[in-house]
Amino acid sequence: MAPRTWLEAEIVPVVLAGGAGTRLWPLSRPDRPKQFLPLIESRSLFQATLLRVAGHAGFASPVIVCNAEHRFIVQEQLAAIGVAPRAILVEPEGRNTAPAAALAALALAREGDGYMLLMPADHAIADAAAFRDAVGRGLAAARLGNLVAFGILPDRPETGYGYVRGGNELDGLAGCFGVERFVEKPDRATATSYLADGRYYWNSGIFLAGARPFLDELARHRPDIAQGCAAAWVKARHDGAFAWPERDAFSAIRGESIDYAVMEHTRRAALVPVDMGWSDVGSWSTLAAVLGGGDHGNVTEGDVRGIDTRNSYIRAESRLVATVGVENLVVVETADAVLIASKDRAEDVKKLVGALKGDGRGEVEAHALTERPWGWFRTLARSPGYQVKEIFVRPAAKLSLQRHARRAEHWIVVSGEAVVTVGERVGVLGERGHVDIPVGTIHRLENRSDRPLHIIEVQTGAYLGEDDIERLADDYGRADAALGTARAAKG
Repeated sequence: MAPRTWLEAEIVPVVLAGGAGTRLWPLSRPDRPKQFLPLIESRSLFQATLLRVAGHAGFASPVIVCNAEHRFIVQEQLAAIGVAPRAILVEPEGRNTAPAAALAALALAREGDGYMLLMPADHAIADAAAFRDAVGRGLAAARLGNLVAFGILPDRPETGYGYVRGGNELDGLAGCFGVERFVEKPDRATATSYLADGRYYWNSGIFLAGARPFLDELARHRPDIAQGCAAAWVKARHDGAFAWPERDAFSAIRGESIDYAVMEHTRRAALVPVDMGWSDVGSWSTLAAVLGGGDHGNVTEGDVRGIDTRNSYIRAESRLVATVGVENLVVVETADAVLIASKDRAEDVKKLVGALKGDGRGEVEAHALTERPWGWFRTLARSPGYQVKEIFVRPAAKLSLQRHARRAEHWIVVSGEAVVTVGERVGVLGERGHVDIPVGTIHRLENRSDRPLHIIEVQTGAYLGEDDIERLADDYGRADAALGTARAAKG
């Protein structure tokens, strides 16, 4: 029987969508990190990752691995581009890429086997055709049991990326090479020597492997991760496209990247070099490089006006940003925070986020406008003892049945019609209707109409944190998510 061609093979795209993207704060935050943002085009990085392979010969429906708090964003963004997933694997907690890849491999092994194309959800690739061609070359090596890394042809001595050094070309496999070693992020002199050597490539973090070979190598080099993932998977709960690994077993895993756990140790590594306009979009300066400079080397987004401004990235989300006589800056404005940084210190935004988090600043955790499966809410005013929010509820949607231990609420209908449960009473409120919800009272907000519902919510109390919630019933299964975190709260 003749071997299958590349186009006849079904590669399963596995999109790893659990990253935090802290270097792109204040736009990227845990409630909506960079992979779900439209940073380069009208679609998000996550959607662009899927569309590089969706509908192309040789690729099956994707498997998505994401955090519990992002599963509704994943659903919405998949639906928006018409991609039906093979499965959505929901991590109870982030444990880095090796456990995420292991979950996907276990899901495929349950169906027999398959080739996994492991792709971070937050990368940019300018030449998708070159990427698919490289995957075709890598498949030949993966069929022989190899774990294939994709190396990016470097064009500068980059110190922010790891590298992989290619070996000899594999017998009979044009464009596929052995791997001599993986190396950590180098200093400038070392990176310059790598560029001169000609056999070092940036490690893209994209891999292709059979599900079973990957699991075998993980068990050989990190049996603790392999065993923990297997224990979590055997007790997984399945709900439609969603699969939920067992929380305790998965949370006990000591997380590690695919590189550290497997690729740096396996003897079955192979390398496919590719020039495809790749970037990990890891900082504001790299995003500016991807977008390319306009007048005077500036990249601007939103309502921006500048005089004598050069080589800067300036982004306005909610208001006018004006600059005079500045150079080599990153300026990012959002509704509740403004970042100003030297462009050559953009990597240090992660340190700033850590310091702000240590200070208990909520701006590093959630956006002013927070999306939920039923709609969204945003904070309009906040001060000790009270908080005012605008709440938008989609037609035919409703919040969870809930109560608060430490705050009271007052709802005022701005537009639409609200069905309100307060204790044992259920009533309908039209425009300008209002209702009090005392501390500890069970309540729910519903929109049973075909029009959007807007309300203003006034919260009062000594503690107004978003973790003060007890969900008693929920249409979206969020009672299974962690309720004790600031991001798994309102509604």
